[in-house]
Amino acid sequence: MFPAISNLIPESSILNRIMAIPHPFKKAPGKIILPALALFVACFTPANSRAWWDEAFTVRQPITVNTAAEGVTITPPTGDAVMLVRLHGGNFDFLAAREDGSDIQFVAADDKTLLPFHLEKYDGLLNEAFAWVKIPDIKEGETTFYLYYGNAEGAGEGGSNPAETFAPDTLLAYHFGERGTAPQDQTSNANHATTAGLAVEGSLIGTGLRLDGSSAIVIPASETLEWQSGVELSTGFWVKPTDAIGKRALLSYGNDTDSFMLGLEAGIPFIEIKNGAEILRTTPGEALSANIWKHIAFTANATGTTLYVDGVEYGTVAAGLPAKTGDLLFGGAPAAPTDFVGFDGETEEFFIRKGVAPIGALQLIAVGQGPSEAAARVLALGEMDAGHAAGGHNQALEHLMLFGDIAKNMMFDGWIAVAVCVLMIIFGWTVAARKFLYLNSIQKGSDLFMKLWQEISSDLTALDVDNPDSVKSIGGKADAKSLRQMKSSPLYHLYHIGSDEVRHRVGRGNDRSNGLSARAMQSIKASLETGLVRENQRMNSGLVFLTMSIAGGPYVGLLGTVVGVMITFAIIAKSGEVDVNSIAPGIASALLATVAGLVVAIPALFMYSFLSSRIKDLLAAMQVFIDEFISKMAEFYPPASESSANNLARAASSPIAMNVPSADISRGHAIGEAPLPSMPGHQANHTT
Repeated sequence: MFPAISNLIPESSILNRIMAIPHPFKKAPGKIILPALALFVACFTPANSRAWWDEAFTVRQPITVNTAAEGVTITPPTGDAVMLVRLHGGNFDFLAAREDGSDIQFVAADDKTLLPFHLEKYDGLLNEAFAWVKIPDIKEGETTFYLYYGNAEGAGEGGSNPAETFAPDTLLAYHFGERGTAPQDQTSNANHATTAGLAVEGSLIGTGLRLDGSSAIVIPASETLEWQSGVELSTGFWVKPTDAIGKRALLSYGNDTDSFMLGLEAGIPFIEIKNGAEILRTTPGEALSANIWKHIAFTANATGTTLYVDGVEYGTVAAGLPAKTGDLLFGGAPAAPTDFVGFDGETEEFFIRKGVAPIGALQLIAVGQGPSEAAARVLALGEMDAGHAAGGHNQALEHLMLFGDIAKNMMFDGWIAVAVCVLMIIFGWTVAARKFLYLNSIQKGSDLFMKLWQEISSDLTALDVDNPDSVKSIGGKADAKSLRQMKSSPLYHLYHIGSDEVRHRVGRGNDRSNGLSARAMQSIKASLETGLVRENQRMNSGLVFLTMSIAGGPYVGLLGTVVGVMITFAIIAKSGEVDVNSIAPGIASALLATVAGLVVAIPALFMYSFLSSRIKDLLAAMQVFIDEFISKMAEFYPPASESSANNLARAASSPIAMNVPSADISRGHAIGEAPLPSMPGHQANHTT
C-alpha cells in the first residue's frame, strides 16, 4: 500500500531496529503498521531531511534555471550550458563565505555530483561575485542545482577551474576581465590574444573591454582556430556601440579573395562572406541603438550562415564560412575593404565553439547574461538553508558573553588602550557620518544641476553672461528651491567659475564677435581645474581621522596587549605560580586591547573605501564637466577667424554632442566613447 516508505528510513535508523524486534503486531496487516510508521516518520523527520552533500559546508542554496519563465522565450532544446550566476548582498551571505570565495561549490540536483565552475570575480568588500557554472543538459521547464559555501577549510575537492567549466568543443572563451593585458582564453586551448584594449569597470558582467575603433584585438592562428570552408561553428559576444554611424567591423578574417566579416553599417548588423569574385551579405534589418547592450551571434554550416541578435534570427547568408588559417581580428577591420574601421564601444563575453548551437542555447545566453530583469526569472537563487549549522547562534552568544568575563580581568593599561580606541571610534565615525550626509547632499545637487545643464547646454543663447541672475538661475530654469539644493554642488561651483571667466572676456560690453582665443580657453580651463582642486580638498577634508583610525587603531591595541602581557608575566614571576589558571586570564584580557584596535580599524577601512569611491566618482564627473564646458564655450564663442555664419548655424542646431578634437581631450576620454550626459553651464546671449 505504501511501497516507498521503506526507502525513507536508513538501514541503521531506530525505526529499522524497532521493526526487527518481535512483537505482537509483527504479523498485523500492512494497513495498520505501515500507516503508523508513515505517521512516525512524518512527525520526527526534519523538514530539511534531504541529504547534505558535505557537513563541512554550513550554508546551502538551491538555484533554479527556468526556461519557461513568464515573459521569456527559450526554444528547447538548449543542451549543455555554462550559466552565469550573479551573487550580491541580496541573494548571497558574503559574511558566511570565505573572504576570497574559495569555499564555494556547485552541486547537481542529486546533491552528490560536483558541477565544474569558475569565479570570474569575487569581491567580499563590495558584495559582488560572478560565477560560471557548467550545467549538463538543461531541461525544458525547471532545472535545479545547489550552491554550497561556509566551509572554513575551503572548497576541498573540485573548486574554481575555468578550463573544466567549458566543454571540449569550446575553442575560445574571453571574459575580458584583464586590466592592462591582452584577453586570456579561459579554455584549455590557450588561444590568448596578443593585443589589449581598455578595461571598463562596472560593465555588463563585472569588468568589460573598451575598443576605440583604431585598433583590434588580434587572436593569432592556432591549431584549434584553423578550419576548412563549410565548417560547423557557433560564435557570440555582447556589444554596446558608442554610436550607430559609420562602417564598423566586429569580427573578421581572410584575405583579398576569401574573407569573412561580421560588422555594423550605420548600426545595422551584417555578415559578409567573400568567395573569390562573389560577395554575399545578409539583408539589412533594424539598426542597433547606441549605448544599448545587444548579444550578437551566428551559427554556420556548409550550406549557410545565420546571424542572431538577442537570440532572434536576424539574417542568413547562403554560404558557409571560408577557410581560416591566419589571425582573427576582434573589433577590427581587415586590410580590405579599406572603408571599414574598427568597432567603437564596449564588449563582453566572446566565445567560439564547434558545431551549430541550438537556437535555445543562444536565447538562454541572451536572456541569462543580459541586463534585463528577465535574467532574474530565468536563473533564481532560493532561500539559504543553514540547518546544518544549528546551535551556532547559541555558541556565538556564549562567545560574546566571554568578552564580559575577560574584561573583568583587564588591567589599567589595557583600559587606557581601549579608551583611546573608543575616542578614535567616536571621532572617525562622526566624520564618516557627516561626510556621508555631505556627499549625499552634493550628489542630489549635482544630479539636479546636470538635469538643467542638459536642457540649456544645447542652446547657449538662453544664457546671458552679462546678467548675474541669468547665470545664477541657469538661464531662468532653476527656481529658488533648486538653487538652494544646487548650492552645495561642486559642478555648480565650477559652472560659476567658468561663467565668470567667460564674462570677463566676452561680456561687460566687450566685442563678442572676437570670440574666445585658444589662450583664453586655456586660461578658462586652468581656472576650472583650480576650482576642481579646491573642491577635491573640501570633499577629502576630515578623512584623515579615518586614515588615522585605520593605521593607528591596531597599533594602539597592540601596545595595550604587549604591556598587558609584560605585566602578566611580571606578576607570575613575583608570585611564583606557573599554571594555566594564573596565566590565561591576564593574556586573554591583554588580547582584548588588540580586538578593540581591530574594531576601530576594520569599520574605518570600509567607511573610508566607500567614501573615497564616492569622492572619486564626483571628481570624475567634475573632470568630464570641465571638458564639456570648455568644448561648448569654444563652439559658441569661436575665434573671429572662423566663419561666423557657421557658428550661428551651430548655435541654432539641435542638441547633439559635439565631437571634441583629440588634442582637446583631457584625462583619458577617448575618441568615440559613449556620449556623456550634457551638463549645464553657460549659455551666452547671442544677438544677431
